[in-house]
Amino acid sequence: MRKLIIASLAAATLGSSAVPAAAAHLNLFVDVAPPPAPVEVVPAPCVGFVWVPGVYEWRHHHHAWVGGHWVRARAGYVYRPAAWARVNGRWAWHEGAWIRTGPHRAVRVY
Repeated sequence: MRKLIIASLAAATLGSSAVPAAAAHLNLFVDVAPPPAPVEVVPAPCVGFVWVPGVYEWRHHHHAWVGGHWVRARAGYVYRPAAWARVNGRWAWHEGAWIRTGPHRAVRVY
């Protein structure tokens, strides 16, 4: 029983470690421009959430539409949506990200 508990704790420790977001970032360049985005109906605002607009992602060698969705808001951050940008005659993918808006400081939660 003791070995099972130790193995479970080791697995939980290894499984809970996260890869930093910067390490997961991948630069993607393609030669094919994304098609025009379809008209997307944005639902009524939800308190405590931010609307992430739909975007074309590069999947299996072509652009695939991923519809917009709500994500939980983060205090002190603003969401920068994913986007394609023309760079040196190619299309570069910029992943969506949370951008800090204020100075670094601890936030006390009551």
